[in-house]
Amino acid sequence: MGLTPAAALAEAAAAARACRLCAPQLPLGPRPIFQLDAAARLLLVSQAPGTRAHLSGIPWNDKAGDRLRDWLGLDRAGFYGPGLAILPMGLCYPGRLPRGGDAPPRPECAPLWHPRLAPPLRHLRLTLLLGRYAIASRLGPAAARDLAGTVAGYAGLLRQGVFALPHPSWRTRAWAAARPWFEAEALPALRQAVAAALAP
Repeated sequence: MGLTPAAALAEAAAAARACRLCAPQLPLGPRPIFQLDAAARLLLVSQAPGTRAHLSGIPWNDKAGDRLRDWLGLDRAGFYGPGLAILPMGLCYPGRLPRGGDAPPRPECAPLWHPRLAPPLRHLRLTLLLGRYAIASRLGPAAARDLAGTVAGYAGLLRQGVFALPHPSWRTRAWAAARPWFEAEALPALRQAVAAALAP
């Protein structure tokens, strides 16, 4: 008899937290950060933890997280509750780029851990793809390159149980200002979809 989804997830999560595969390439060392519950109804596939998440062990524990929670229409209690799962493309903080900004997620991470951590999430109603790396992983590189077009196609994606979003960093303010439809149309649709996904 196989493991229950909760037991399979607990086993995979324990193995992921013990992972040291990329330790030589991680400037702050390995600290896998994710939030998973077998009963989750909403999955947020993001990029990789930042420095504040690395230090606190809490995903999205920064200003970008505040902006993301505003986009979703959630307070901290709802965001960190059991209904929402967070699975980054890279589980550990990857360091900085020479020109500034965080480095890409380690390429070894998602192929190793997503196939073990995602299948026990059997009650998902909606998956949010946050940023180009997450979008490329699910929708392909062309969708990631055409970020605005992919985000604008939210109605079609919602029929597949998916919503694509830019990364909520401070840089997104200029991106959103140049695309007024994002706040006027996409975010209300997002909040409605999130509320429906998390509803009992």
